[in-house]
Amino acid sequence: MLPTVLLSACIVEAPGGASEAERRQATVQQVPPLALKSGANLGEKVELVGGSVTPGRIVKGEPARVTVFFKVLQPILEDYTIFVHLEDSEGKMERMNIDHKPSGGIYPTTQWKPGETVRDDFNIYIPPGSSVRSVTLWMGLWEPRSDTRMKLTNPEAVRNDGKDRILLAQIPVAP
Repeated sequence: MLPTVLLSACIVEAPGGASEAERRQATVQQVPPLALKSGANLGEKVELVGGSVTPGRIVKGEPARVTVFFKVLQPILEDYTIFVHLEDSEGKMERMNIDHKPSGGIYPTTQWKPGETVRDDFNIYIPPGSSVRSVTLWMGLWEPRSDTRMKLTNPEAVRNDGKDRILLAQIPVAP
């Protein structure tokens, strides 16, 4: 069995909601140039603009940083979790789930405001000695209480699996 994936931030709930400083920390005024573009529309409420992986590949035994950007289109009435599924492109390892609350838990989706862009960062990790040569990074929004994913409303426009999972990237893994 593979070790669990390392997350970059402690997941905490912000009592009473995010402060103005936390909201500024979780949002961006302008999205930087992105290596990974998506345009996936989730429930007519959020667009997954895209993201980046730093460095552009995963080195076994070292964390790689993933940054994604969500443009808020409409208010969201439920607190969604960002689900991330990391799968071996060749099917040799079990799927890693890197589900987490947005922005390290400081800015829940019910507080997202239309027009703003929310930044989310997390780490992915492949253990040393793994035979994995590349991984596929799937993601989307999931509401844990009802165990439902936010519906992908433009599946013809983005790479997806037909189950509301967006294929963000296929990432090479270095030895």
